[in-house]
Amino acid sequence: MRYQQQWFHNIRGDILAGMVVALALIPEAIAFSILAGIDPMVGLYASFTIAIICAFFGGRPAMISAATGAMALVIVSLVKEHGLQYLLAATILTGIIQIIFGYLKVAKLMRFIPNSVMIGFVNSLAILVFMAQLPHFINVTWISYVFAGATIALIYIIPKLIKGIPAPLITVVLLTPLAIYLSVDMKNVGDLGTISQSLPTFFIPDVPFNFETLQIILPYALALAVVGLMESLLTASILDDMTDTPSDKNKEARGQGIANFVNGFFGGMAGCAMIGQSVINVRSGGRGRLSTFVSGAFLMFLILVLGDYVVSIPMPVLAGIMVTVCIAQFDWSSFHYIRTAPRADVIVMLATVALVVWTHNLAIGVIGGVFISAMFFAAKISKLRIERISTKVIVHGQLFFASTEQLVKAIDAMEFHDTNVTLDFSNSQLWDDSAVACVMRIEEMLKKSNCTLTVIGVNASGKELLAKYHL
Repeated sequence: MRYQQQWFHNIRGDILAGMVVALALIPEAIAFSILAGIDPMVGLYASFTIAIICAFFGGRPAMISAATGAMALVIVSLVKEHGLQYLLAATILTGIIQIIFGYLKVAKLMRFIPNSVMIGFVNSLAILVFMAQLPHFINVTWISYVFAGATIALIYIIPKLIKGIPAPLITVVLLTPLAIYLSVDMKNVGDLGTISQSLPTFFIPDVPFNFETLQIILPYALALAVVGLMESLLTASILDDMTDTPSDKNKEARGQGIANFVNGFFGGMAGCAMIGQSVINVRSGGRGRLSTFVSGAFLMFLILVLGDYVVSIPMPVLAGIMVTVCIAQFDWSSFHYIRTAPRADVIVMLATVALVVWTHNLAIGVIGGVFISAMFFAAKISKLRIERISTKVIVHGQLFFASTEQLVKAIDAMEFHDTNVTLDFSNSQLWDDSAVACVMRIEEMLKKSNCTLTVIGVNASGKELLAKYHL
């Protein structure tokens, strides 16, 4: 019943939103294919196949998955050095790895991504999508700026006049015939690459099935699996917040894996969730699996039946649509966040944005942001307060690898002679073997002053650690 509701509770909205997304998928898929050094149809076939499969097997309704720039950046060197067939083999292996990750419940790792990294992720994606549109506004005719400006204006004006049909769809339908009628001089979709009006066909990648091939494709497949799942799961979390509905992240990981596995046999490059198109889908009224299915199906319909018209869609119009997506996607409250949030969180957010924009790699940005956040957290909780009452030393705070040196130095500075020193951990916690090694080191220090050490106040987990070292 729940699955049926995910498909048919919003039929009209899902169909219209899916149609809008399909229009936005075409230039992106072609551009990402060119970026990767492959035929444009490889990206288009991937977008069709992945969207259709994720509609059935994905864990986040209304999320759009297709060929993406993040994945294209990973495969550039593989295509350049070994060719398309090895890319397809790597795509199949990527799917297998993602399915395994899904069954291992790798989505649990999402809870370790701080809010500051999430904000940086959203903002960096908005910036990257915006930067991807800039070539469409450089060295172009003046009329291109007119159509781009008209597109942006219409997208904001139309919703005030017409509620039932997504503004981007109306804009494309209005401005494309106008551009054809006026025979204006500006680039269109057809200028990005040749579109073949044909369906993808099943075939097995033409590569040797041996260990040498595995050695070539495995590093790329692992990178694609990690980058793809990271972008997909973060996008799913963003849509969860936008729609106030939950999603099954582990099912999404498996769904992405199934999609990439099948996709590789139909001539498509590896793909994952697309934040820009997913936001377009939701903002256009898409809420269910039907919107994802329609985006893939209508994409293929556009290519097969309306291919001659699709190539005539002006690029300034599609670029204008993406600019409005960037404006809506960017978290403008970030400027207030910068002024009010703790300095460490602000640094993490800005570092995440900088890393993603600099490398054009979401995985590097997010992993770097999490790492920096972890360092700040470790530094924050590593501060101890050490209190001495006669021969008792009371430790306040967390004792682990980052704070042990502070305790050793503090006790070394205290003077004890021929006495029993009590080390009280009632207000502390021993976390790792470094904490145990610290206690052993303090005991050896005190022996030099003819002192003995008594440890009290250790909780159950701390006692287990000490017991391993017979303390």
